[in-house]
Amino acid sequence: MKFAARFTNWLEQRWVNPAYVGWVLLGLALFFFAAATNTLAGWLYVISGVMLALLMVAALLPPRNLNGLVVTRSPIQPVTATVPLAIELQIHNPQRQAKGLFQVIDPLPKSLGAVQVKAISNLLPGQTYTWRYSIPTRRRGIYHWPRTDLRTAAPLGLFWCRRSIEAPATAVIYPQVLPLRRCPLIDTVGLRNGQHWRYNPLAQADTQGVTRSLRPYRWGDPTRLIHWRTSARYGELRVRELETMTASREVVIALNTAARWDETSFEQAVVAAASLYTYALQQGFTAVLWLPSSAGQDNLLRERNRVMYALAGVESASAQNMTSLPQRATIWLTSAGAEAAVLPAGSRQVVWGNGSVAETAAGSLSALRVNPNEPLETQLQVNVT
Repeated sequence: MKFAARFTNWLEQRWVNPAYVGWVLLGLALFFFAAATNTLAGWLYVISGVMLALLMVAALLPPRNLNGLVVTRSPIQPVTATVPLAIELQIHNPQRQAKGLFQVIDPLPKSLGAVQVKAISNLLPGQTYTWRYSIPTRRRGIYHWPRTDLRTAAPLGLFWCRRSIEAPATAVIYPQVLPLRRCPLIDTVGLRNGQHWRYNPLAQADTQGVTRSLRPYRWGDPTRLIHWRTSARYGELRVRELETMTASREVVIALNTAARWDETSFEQAVVAAASLYTYALQQGFTAVLWLPSSAGQDNLLRERNRVMYALAGVESASAQNMTSLPQRATIWLTSAGAEAAVLPAGSRQVVWGNGSVAETAAGSLSALRVNPNEPLETQLQVNVT
């Protein structure tokens, strides 16, 4: 059966494949021809000849019906898991003859969804038909498929013909981002004494901060920054330039893909990485993503699009060599029992499963144990112990 299916598919893609009615008509034509040969009856020759001529015409017309059609694909915008993926195709007929009664087949990857089919009854000369459809998404990933197929049996329906047209597609589905209202992992990460001074060269539009210097008033400066006592002394308006004190708010979200993961826990870890990264940005942190698989100089990802793209396609690889972690406050997402990593002081760990927890030179790190059978959103919002 598999050989027969491969053979019929080969016929359909390279030439034409007889439909069920086509096989029946071909059998009848051969039967009448054999009967005419035995009986030498001329009318039987005529019947078999007419049937064979009809089959020949029916075999030549389907490829002509598909000839010249142009299929183009609009870029597919990335979406987050659980958000439908929108796909758009344009089928254009540049020929002088109308085309009709054919199918457009978009062979999606099995992991993304079922094969999509659209039937078009008539496409006039110069006309473009736009086919839009959406598919539900359940799992993150980066999906590729290179072509779109056109299939028809018109006009007689005796032979099927399929032709492939290059229309490469790339669909990016980002991991789900949990709506965290609070996250002690992020809120308490880093060193308590990591404060530093940062000079703002422009006059600030508020009265907070420490006065760095005084300068003459310029048009447009806020009046609340005028230092009246100094202005009275110099006989001209003087305004304050401020420098503000801010805490060091940089955090690294590190996903240990080199550990041994089960599928459910690893998918939760990817969702956690995306959620923690997004929450850190919302809270004003300078957040970066670190992956062992990102070798070379580009192992720290900062731009949100690059981070989400990397998380969409990341896979676990237990045989992978571990590269050194940056010496900054880190949220370490790992599987229990993995090889211990030396993390900077002030870091936090999120561990899936039961097993040992990594330590630093300063001692045991604060760790959050995640139960894969409980809601991840709730567990990420509990206090770290």
